[in-house]
Amino acid sequence: MSTESPVPEAEAPKRSGFEGVKEASRWLRGTLAEELAQETDHFSDDAKNLLKFHGSYQQEDRDARKNRAKTGVGKHYMCMIRLKLPGGVMTAKQYLAMDDLAGQYGNSTLRFTTRQSIQFHYILKSNLKATIQGINDTLLTTLGGCGDVNRNVMSCPAPTGDPIRTEMMKLANDIAAHLAPRSCAYHDIWLNGKILSPDAAQEEGVEPIYGKHYLPRKFKIGLSQPTDNCVDVYAQDLGFLAIIEGGRTIGYNVIVGGGMGRTHGNSETFAHLGQPICFVEPNEVVGASESVIKFFRDHGNRADRKRARIKYVVHDWGVERVREVLAKEYLAQPLRLPREVKVTDVDLHLGWHPQGDGNWFLGVSVENGRLKDEDKVRLRTGVRKIVEQTGASIRLTPQQDMLLCDIPTASRSTIDSILAEHGVARAENLSLVQKWSMACPAIPTCGLAISESERALPGIVDKLEPELKALGLEEERISIRMTGCPNGCARPYQSEIGLVGRSGEKYTIYLGGSTLGQRLSTTFQDLVPRGQIVPLLKSILTQFKLDRMSGESFGDYCTRMGNEKLCGIAGVPLPKH
Repeated sequence: MSTESPVPEAEAPKRSGFEGVKEASRWLRGTLAEELAQETDHFSDDAKNLLKFHGSYQQEDRDARKNRAKTGVGKHYMCMIRLKLPGGVMTAKQYLAMDDLAGQYGNSTLRFTTRQSIQFHYILKSNLKATIQGINDTLLTTLGGCGDVNRNVMSCPAPTGDPIRTEMMKLANDIAAHLAPRSCAYHDIWLNGKILSPDAAQEEGVEPIYGKHYLPRKFKIGLSQPTDNCVDVYAQDLGFLAIIEGGRTIGYNVIVGGGMGRTHGNSETFAHLGQPICFVEPNEVVGASESVIKFFRDHGNRADRKRARIKYVVHDWGVERVREVLAKEYLAQPLRLPREVKVTDVDLHLGWHPQGDGNWFLGVSVENGRLKDEDKVRLRTGVRKIVEQTGASIRLTPQQDMLLCDIPTASRSTIDSILAEHGVARAENLSLVQKWSMACPAIPTCGLAISESERALPGIVDKLEPELKALGLEEERISIRMTGCPNGCARPYQSEIGLVGRSGEKYTIYLGGSTLGQRLSTTFQDLVPRGQIVPLLKSILTQFKLDRMSGESFGDYCTRMGNEKLCGIAGVPLPKH
């Protein structure tokens, strides 16, 4: 009998607690159906995490917190619902139905997101199922709007009729359909509720792409072209950048590992630009999407959700190892190196443009994506009237704006009149800094927000506009983006001016990004009170006016100068790291 000690089994890799919740969820069912049937105002912790896969976040009205200390007053729970809307495209009928749902169950606003989707806010748990059913009645969905799966696929929304954009939009829809969760849980819980589909058993094969654990974290895909990177392709987990020759797309560079999220005080987290990995032909794009998703599924960090994005795999492994593993284990075709290509421009698509089919589309600026009626500007009512009268279809942009599409020439003057009657400014009458501004919702709806964003940025822009005009810089394209926390949903780390919530009324200012989305900004100053943001920016802008090189953008200037010189110009110390 051997007296040797047995060889110890290899330790199972550590996993976060949520990995177990996903595994035991019966393909995303959990206790959602049972809890929906209960007359309670919120979900349990496990259920609210599974709820994300179905397109909804449980949130709290943070404006109501000041009353919580009163006897008998608890948290005011509510839900956010997000559509999955590839390329941001809706018919007139679908848009009107979304507007109806916002009035019936939400807070009478529609929130356009930085990923070409719509969010409904202030939905009570008791109205959640009815709202999701109403969305599906129009053949739209919320499945995969959130959660550890592929989310909304982005593509340039401009309906110009050119074959490059047309192909990208088709591919966006094909990718979204191919990577959608296959479980019938969504149908069972929200659309039927009576029959439990056979896939509720835990047998393998229900999710051939995702498996029981789905992805380590969320996954975002976008398609773009060099002359119009309106989707911020380098910010995507997976981006496809068109390679164009002779007026047609011969293929796409596959760009992997973009992502903006980070955590204050945690140097292991950071914003990261996607890296070109390989080249694929158009008919290989959907398959390549599946390959990269499976690579992330197998190699992403399932222990630490703060470091669970694919960008950290790319950063830690390096491009060459990622290429090697993708080529050996995942890609269906031999790996071809990416082509040389450079992004040259970004288009906001505002104002009137021909579609190429005899019709027109009108790009309407929607400040911070909030479609609402407020004071004399009744944008929501005006847009509804236009859609009802003209049958215009709707497309949402990555800048949180909207395109009114398929408009006959004869209807243009009617639409201009309706917008004017409702106090909506024409795009050409808005300042460039407002048109290039963007903010996340933050407080009061987002539970992650540290500071205000959507409600704070308009005031900052209002103060910045006269300073730019006084310097003769009002025609300068300067992007400014603001988020209420470091997760960076409005992509502030790519913009020329990034403002990130740090602590209450204080923000971190980032400078030196690019409107083209190919460069990250750096920390200029930390913990800046909101009232000091514009004075600090003014000092830098004043010197920019004096020292800029010919054709140099503000972001290029800040990068050339470096933060030490910028801090010297502003008369402030270098930030501590």
